[in-house]
Amino acid sequence: MTNSNAIQRERLVSLDAYRGAIMLMMASSGLGLAHVARQSPDSGFWRFLAHQTEHAQWAGCTAWDIIQPAFMFMVGVALPFSIANRRARGQRFGSMLGHALWRSLVLALLAVFLSSAWSKQTVWSFGNVLAQIGLGYPIVFLLAFTKPRTQWLAAGGILLVYWLAFAFHPLPAADFDWQSVGVPADWQHLTGFAAHWEKNVNPAAVFDRWFLNLFPRQETFVFNRGGYQTLNFVPSMATMIFGLLAGGLLRSDRPITRKLRHLVLFGIIGVVLGKAIALVGLCPIVKRIWTPSWAIYSGGWVTLLLACFVGLVEWRRWRRWTFPFVVVGLNPVTIYCLWQLSSGFIRANIKRHSGQQIFESLGTAYAPMLERLGVLLVLWLILLWMYRRKIFLRI
Repeated sequence: MTNSNAIQRERLVSLDAYRGAIMLMMASSGLGLAHVARQSPDSGFWRFLAHQTEHAQWAGCTAWDIIQPAFMFMVGVALPFSIANRRARGQRFGSMLGHALWRSLVLALLAVFLSSAWSKQTVWSFGNVLAQIGLGYPIVFLLAFTKPRTQWLAAGGILLVYWLAFAFHPLPAADFDWQSVGVPADWQHLTGFAAHWEKNVNPAAVFDRWFLNLFPRQETFVFNRGGYQTLNFVPSMATMIFGLLAGGLLRSDRPITRKLRHLVLFGIIGVVLGKAIALVGLCPIVKRIWTPSWAIYSGGWVTLLLACFVGLVEWRRWRRWTFPFVVVGLNPVTIYCLWQLSSGFIRANIKRHSGQQIFESLGTAYAPMLERLGVLLVLWLILLWMYRRKIFLRI
């Protein structure tokens, strides 16, 4: 065991491990479990795994949906530690603000670069997680210099205003052509008041039909096939603020057991409250447009996950198992970019040098799983090489 003052002085391994675990989940691409499950349609076990390793089509939540809020939550958790380190090095507020604005710009442009990687021209899209972080980061950074009460009020105010914008947006007419906005004929529509958060007919979708067409495009932007919107960054700021509050708690001089109790309590409240808001019909849980209920609900889950890592690593001092995750957690943007840009290259080269049938060693049904494991292993080895040479790419 350790006291909280010692924890405050040293780098929290649990945070690096948490971040690394999330990034490894993302880079695994679900390990192809959904494909394997389709080979066993009568197996409830495989159907469950397949469901949990794919995003919910619209309303609802799967384990895979938790990856992005966990990543964004950790941005907020890290802020109090980052600011404290910069202050210790003598940096003033103006310098830190300048860096925050620069980081915001770089993240947004990096997201555009990654979105354009396989296109003939620049794809101006801001639904990527890096863009979402970049767009909201300056506000969250400024809130890091305020008291927790102000941060709670800011998160609540953001979610309330965003809820009002959707709640008062007019619903489409009864004869509306849903296929004109990319909604298929067999789509399971939300009903009642929840219809205000329907796919591609909400105020965020209307905003994108104006905003994204301000940029050069091959074709006029009409809809996003997945329903993701630029304005998602607004409610997702609440997710980062929840992380900011958790980071402030972890840096405080409270006993570690008290910190854990607070994290668990806030996590449970978030899960229950977010689910309750959806059940009473006030707002559905939809990750793709980051509904307020989703921000609260997912915020609860990622806080509970953080409590697990902090409890095991900082309180119980079980650290050896974290090494594979820490290697990744210290270079999160690196693995994200490598995964986006080089997965196909890695897969092709494994086949080229190990045999074209290498991924079918366990049968064709398991080939997608072995492919993703192979790519994941190569990505991890690259980050291990960087870790041993103390190469950490940060923005």
